[in-house]
Amino acid sequence: MNTALPIVTLDGPAGVGKTTLARRVAENLGLSYLDTGAMFRCLALKLGRGAETLAEDELRARCSQWTFALAGHGQCTTLLCNNMPVRSEVRTEEVGMLAARIATVPCVRDILCAMQRAIAAQCPLVAEGRDMGTVVFPTARFKFFLDATPEVRALRRLQDLENQGQNVDLATLTDKIRQRDALDRNRPIAPLRPAKDALVVDTSNLDIEGVLGTILHHISVLGGPDQLR
Repeated sequence: MNTALPIVTLDGPAGVGKTTLARRVAENLGLSYLDTGAMFRCLALKLGRGAETLAEDELRARCSQWTFALAGHGQCTTLLCNNMPVRSEVRTEEVGMLAARIATVPCVRDILCAMQRAIAAQCPLVAEGRDMGTVVFPTARFKFFLDATPEVRALRRLQDLENQGQNVDLATLTDKIRQRDALDRNRPIAPLRPAKDALVVDTSNLDIEGVLGTILHHISVLGGPDQLR
């Protein structure tokens, strides 16, 4: 792995707003952004239920059918799978739980980690996910870990889903977020946790603009956007 990759990492649990913030940070810095959660979700959707129980050889063979790439930059960045845009169908709660399950499988994580590093080797970017600063890009200079209470994240997620025309019960959504947290934080491979050198930002009482300002200020203090190129 190139130890000089110009990377900003944003890690954190489900529903904390990583995707929105990654887009905004990338837009402000003139970088592409990589939604690694969408990569897991896309694979989970294509592999289907029970994929985490498949033999490693079969999983590797099936995963080899798909490749990922980025097009554009800033808020206009598009994640491509086999040269086709990854669409909103990967954003459902059901697909999110499928993604959490396949994320516990070492060979799947290895495959996607290699793809993520290959993408980053092509351009400076903002990478968001759950182990960007700890596993995928451990030498990144600018690392952030976003967090918020499950209740706050569930309410934010509810608003997002309602904006997409989906009807979800808040209590059910909160329970699913707690389940996802348990899967992410307790898995034996790359558990969700802040990198030792990451800035932890509790977003429970901050809006998007407040979190964005905190991130951009921290990057400026550490050397500014010029250090990304």
